[in-house]
Amino acid sequence: MSNSHVDARARRVRSEVCKEVPREVDDSDLEPLPENSFGEYGDFQLVGHGKVTNGYCGKFRKLYGCSRLDLHNLRTLDGERFKGKVYFKPTFYSCDKPSCPKCYRYGWSVREARSIEGRLAEASKRFGQVEHISCSVPHKDYGLSFEAMRKKAVEVLRARGVVGGALIFHAFRYDLHKYWYFSPHFHVLGFVLGGYGRCRNCERKWNCLAGCGGFDDRNYQNFLKDGWHLKILGERESVYHTAWYQLHHSSIKKGVRRFRVVSWFGVASYRKLKVTVEYRKSICPICLHDLVEHLYFGNNPDVLAVFRSDRGSCGKRNGCADLVEDGRVVWFEKVKPKYW
Repeated sequence: MSNSHVDARARRVRSEVCKEVPREVDDSDLEPLPENSFGEYGDFQLVGHGKVTNGYCGKFRKLYGCSRLDLHNLRTLDGERFKGKVYFKPTFYSCDKPSCPKCYRYGWSVREARSIEGRLAEASKRFGQVEHISCSVPHKDYGLSFEAMRKKAVEVLRARGVVGGALIFHAFRYDLHKYWYFSPHFHVLGFVLGGYGRCRNCERKWNCLAGCGGFDDRNYQNFLKDGWHLKILGERESVYHTAWYQLHHSSIKKGVRRFRVVSWFGVASYRKLKVTVEYRKSICPICLHDLVEHLYFGNNPDVLAVFRSDRGSCGKRNGCADLVEDGRVVWFEKVKPKYW
């Protein structure tokens, strides 16, 4: 294997192994959770503000890992070695309901964000770069039902040249004075007709009256007509990270059993875009082999904390541990019984 391949793998290992909290579930970026008194207003409720589905929600389920030590003899660019280390990754029970306070953040939000990422990745092959757009409802339309509000949001987006994407509904905003207030809006991950590159690099970005026909020009002209305010929120690092962050404080409609926080429109709708769903396997970031279920019989506190904690309170959800402790092997692959 060439040195360039080893360095690339080392960088990937460093980014995914032995982190206290993975980047996709980094609590430092999150807006604070509201108190129960601010969790709902009218017909709408913040996700994670319902009842726990059952006693299994968020509890430890299985421990997956990779103990192919002959393939783990690598060193990162920082000098960290993985010789003699087992990579482990726990799994937890999840009801995958947006209302469940145990499962909405690390269960439902993760699943929906992965789905958004995969669908938009397929659509971007034909329609270009994915943009993150905020679509704010004017005060005059606050009285509309959710269905009418969403329908009008799609019309507003199309008038400005947003040809399709995913809509994530938010009924509340977080104020600098540390409280939530009712302010319905949509976050859109979608595609702009002709792209946004010209407007992004334009010198008159904040005073667009040139009539050039770009997105900002169309946005301003339509704002004078309908009062809906749209804004493209910079370039994203990752579609998945953006989607997960917006989902964790999105809103649902009370009394609707299967309310869809995420909906699709335009060229990314289910009718116009067919995407084949592939089964996602958990892969060891060190050797790139599939993870298999493991049993642990050691005393490492970082590993034992996984067994005793809920998903939300567990600080270290994946990482590395020694295969041998006090002269004995403590990690074993679980062998599934064969039936004849």
